[in-house]
Formats: sequence, structure tokens, C-alpha cells
Amino acid sequence: MIAVGIVGCNYGSKVLLPAFRTDARCEVVALAGTDAERTAQLAQRLNVPRGFGDWRMLVEDGAVAAVAIAVPPDLQPQVAEHALARGKPVLVEKPLAADVAGAKAMLVAAQRSGCPTIIDFNFPELPSWQRVKALIVEGRLGRLRHVVVTWNVENAATRLRLKSWKTQAAGGGGVLGNFVCHCLYYLEWFCGPISGIGARLFMLPEGETQASAALVLAFASGAGGSLQMSCASYLGSGHRIELYGEAGTVVLANPTADYFRGFTLRHARRGDDRWEVETFAHETGDTAADSRIAPVSQLVHRFVDACESGAAAQPPGFAEGYRVQYLIDAAQRSHVSGRWIDVLLPGARA
Repeated sequence: MIAVGIVGCNYGSKVLLPAFRTDARCEVVALAGTDAERTAQLAQRLNVPRGFGDWRMLVEDGAVAAVAIAVPPDLQPQVAEHALARGKPVLVEKPLAADVAGAKAMLVAAQRSGCPTIIDFNFPELPSWQRVKALIVEGRLGRLRHVVVTWNVENAATRLRLKSWKTQAAGGGGVLGNFVCHCLYYLEWFCGPISGIGARLFMLPEGETQASAALVLAFASGAGGSLQMSCASYLGSGHRIELYGEAGTVVLANPTADYFRGFTLRHARRGDDRWEVETFAHETGDTAADSRIAPVSQLVHRFVDACESGAAAQPPGFAEGYRVQYLIDAAQRSHVSGRWIDVLLPGARA
């Protein structure tokens, strides 16, 4: 039985805890938050043996064998590096860090330790997304021509004008760190490496909340792409990915406000006279449960597999997290400079 400690009591208790409880090979034995009394009470209510008011106490607890981290991006590196230095496998939230330097430090720490690591890029864990990937691998699109991503929602942090990492670009957040990082990961997962980025970022009128982004993308394959994301879209149109190839088209779309529940897939090959439509009504399990739990559970299972075997976890790991941080940095540099940014391919040296 692998004893897991979770650092972070919000996403940690709502998503990570139930996700780990779907795997009988592990047990969550501790939670860590910023308030010792409140965390102890939460741990008791959730039937977790221990609650700490300091993440260091959890990481250094000899009873904790692996650590899951759900804290703001600028805090994540120090927690992860501390755990890895003690030989403990680590699961982290996205984005990996607040900047490229922090992400690089985490990647180096993971490589040095040899411990399994994984990052919570969870959209590709959905059956609908895996079906799209299979269609691409099967050659149903042929050579990719261009990609269009639109994602228009209104998240609670933006609606309520909360000052947190989810709305503030400083510290690794804002629309890039909270949402676009997902897109950059899954676009390379679907389409291969991105080779160039042009970006503009937009604030709400009061000038504190980074709420929208528009990116133009070039892929190493020669395909082009556009990515428009807004987390300040009242009754927004939802999340839509359009993939256009020489031989066919694939459209994956979710018009609902639920990020993970509600995707419909349409695809057609050249010469077809109608779309083939596939729905995925039950891909996130119990509709009464948080829809994030099901995809995160898949990552948890792979993480536990690696903890048991001692081998590297299947992607996405810290290398993929670092790659996304590099792409985020390129988008930021493009916005500031007003220029197109050529992007190194994975594995290339600067």
C-alpha cells in the first residue's frame, strides 16, 4: 500500500483525494494546508489520518511515501524539489511552475532523483479525446492542414473578481497558466511540435485580471493554427477543437460550462456525404461527481503504477510540463515584443 500525502486543501480535497481513492493500491494518509487547525478539521471530516499546517511536515513525514501537490504555480517548485530530494515520487498540478527557471529546476530535480513524476494535464485522459487521437493515428485526417481552437467560458475566479493565481498573470497564473497551458499540451499531443507563436493577451477593463488570449501557431509539420481563449465569457460558447487535414476533418466540441463533461465528436473523410457523430455521455462516470475526478483518476493509476515499479511514469511528466512552460514563455515574449517567436523543437538546444 502506497501512502500518499496531498499538499493543498482545495483542489487537493475536492479532486485529488477522491481520485486517489479510486486506486486500491494507495491510501491518502495526510493533508497539508496553510492553517493547522482548519486542515486538521478537514482531514478528520474526510477520514484522512493526519492534517498539517505546514507542507514541510507532510513531505518530511516518514509515513508519507509519495506526494501530490495542488498549490499555486509559484509555490509548487519548492514543494516538489523538497519531496524529490527525499526520494518521494511527485504528482503536480499544471502549470509546472511560475516561469521557465522554476520549471527547469523541477525537471532537473526529477531527473536527479530518478523518482516517478506526473503532471495533471487531464483532457487527453477523456475517452472522447483519446478517440480523436486514434483517428489521427489511423490517418483519417491525412496530412494536417490547420487547427482552430476556441474556448469561451466564464470561470468563478474571473466572475467574482478574485485576486488569485487564476486571475493574476504574476506568479504563473492568468489565462495562460490556468487555461492555455492545457491547450498547448494537447495541441502538441494531437498535432506534433509547435515551431512558432504569435500572441496577444488581454486584461479586463480594471487592468488586473488577465482574461483572454489570442495565439497564432505554426507546427513543425507545416500546419498552421489559431487559439482563442477567454475565461471572461458570460454564457460562453464552450470548448471547440477543429482539425482539418487533406483527407478529412475532426471537430471535438463541448458547448457546456462543465470543462470535462459534454463533449461530442464529429468527423468525416473526404467523399463522405455526412458527418459521423459520436457522443460520450458517460465518459466522466457518475454525473453527480465532480467531472474532473475521472480523468485525474487515470493519471493517478499511472502514477501508482510507476511508484510500484520504480520506472518512469507514462507522460505527461515533468519534461512535458517544462515544454509547456517554455511555450507559455514564448507567448508572453511575443505579446511584450509584438513579434513572432520561433520555438525550439523538443530536445533541441538553445
